[in-house]
Amino acid sequence: MGRKLRKWEKAVAGALAAVFLIAGGFMGIDKFAPEERSLTIVDDDTAAVSGNAAVSQRGDASGKDSGGGEDDSGLDISAKSAILIDGSSGKVLFAQNEKEHLPPASVTKVMTLLLILEGCESGKISTEDEVIISERAASMGGSQMYMEPGEKHTVEELLKGVIMVSANDGCVALAEHLSGSVESFVELMNQKAAEMGLEDSHFVNTNGLPVANHYSCAYDIGMISRELMEFEDARDWFTAWQEDIKVGLPGKESDFTLTNTNKLIKSYSGAIGVKTGFTDDAGYCLAGAAERDSTRLISVVLGCESSEVRFDEAARLLDHGFAGYETVQLAKAGERIEKVAVQKGDQTEIFAVSEDPLGVTVKKGEKDQVKKLVEIDENLELPIEKGEKVGSMVVLEGDEENARYRLVSDRKVERADFATTYIRMIKKMI
Repeated sequence: MGRKLRKWEKAVAGALAAVFLIAGGFMGIDKFAPEERSLTIVDDDTAAVSGNAAVSQRGDASGKDSGGGEDDSGLDISAKSAILIDGSSGKVLFAQNEKEHLPPASVTKVMTLLLILEGCESGKISTEDEVIISERAASMGGSQMYMEPGEKHTVEELLKGVIMVSANDGCVALAEHLSGSVESFVELMNQKAAEMGLEDSHFVNTNGLPVANHYSCAYDIGMISRELMEFEDARDWFTAWQEDIKVGLPGKESDFTLTNTNKLIKSYSGAIGVKTGFTDDAGYCLAGAAERDSTRLISVVLGCESSEVRFDEAARLLDHGFAGYETVQLAKAGERIEKVAVQKGDQTEIFAVSEDPLGVTVKKGEKDQVKKLVEIDENLELPIEKGEKVGSMVVLEGDEENARYRLVSDRKVERADFATTYIRMIKKMI
C-alpha cells in the first residue's frame, strides 16, 4: 500500500466513501476431609515403607469407548487392563478391559509430569527454577529422593527424580511450585483429564499413593502418556538409566543415585518411556512407549501379578504393534497444507499448517487405503492469531475416519483498516 493515489483515484474513493457512508455506514467484521488410615506401601520395586495416608471419599483423545480396538489376533494379556495405542494418531490398536476403573499407583505421575512440562512450555515455570522443599513434600513415604525441608532443587532435578525413581516427594514439590498447593494442582489434574475427554479417571493426589476414589484406566493412562511423549526435549530424562545428584541441606549434601525403575529402557529396543507403578491395591503397573523408524507405540498394563510380568506383557504389546502395523507420514511440523483466503484482513491470505509432524499407523499392507481430506473452519473471525486453529486434516482408512489433526494459521492477521478495505473495493470495481 506504499504507492500514492493519483488525483482521479482520490476523487473516486471520496465519492464512493460518501455514498457508502450515507447508505448505511461502514460495516466491519465483528463476526475437594480426609480420614486417616495406617498402611504399608511398596512402590515401584523399592522396600516396604510404613506410614499414614489420607483416605478420601471423594489429536486428540476422544474419550469414546474403543470397543476393544480393532485387533482380532486373540492376544490375551496377563493384566487386569491393557491397551496399545498408536502414538501418532491416538488410534487404539488393541484393548482389554481398557475402561475399567483401577488404582493406577505411580503411573498417576504421567499426568503430574504432563502438567509440569506444559507449565515449562508455556513459560509459567522453568526447568531452571529453584524449588524449596516443603515439610509436606519431605514427609512423603514410598519411593522418594529423601529430601529435607528447606533444601533447594531445580525443576529439572525434580522432574528427573519423578521420572527415574518415581519420587513422591518430588511430585509434591513440583505441584506446589506450579500451583501453590497440592490441592490446586489436583484440581488442575482433573481439569486436564476433562479437557482431554478422559471420562474414567479421578485424581486425589499427585503421586498415586493409596487413597479412596483415586482411579484411572488403561485407556486414559495411555492417552496421557501419548501426550507426554510429545515433549521430545524430555526424552533424555525418560531414557536415562542412572544419574547422580546431590541431596541434603547446605553443608550436609550427599550423593544420591537415580536409577530408572523402567527396565524397558535397557531391555526393549526403541524404548523411550514412560512410567512404572506398584502398590498392594494396584498390583504392578506400567505405561511403556517405544519408537522404531517413524512408528511410535504406547502400551499400558495395569494390575499385573509381578514386576516381571508387567515388563513382559508391555513388551508383548509393543512387539504385536511393531510386527503388524506401520506408520504413514502425512506432513512435517509446520508444513503448509492449504492456502486460505482472508476477508477484510490486513493480509489477504494465510496458510493452514500442521502443528506437529502428522502420521497415522495402519496395518501393514494397507497404507494405500489411507486418504486425507482438508477441512477449513467456516466463519473465521479476525484477528487470527499465529498458531490459532483454522481447520483440520481428516485421515480416512477406506471410508472410515482414522484420525483428525488440527491445522493452524502460519501467521497473525489483524482486521484491515478503513482505507485499506475501501481501496480494495475500488480496485475490484476497476
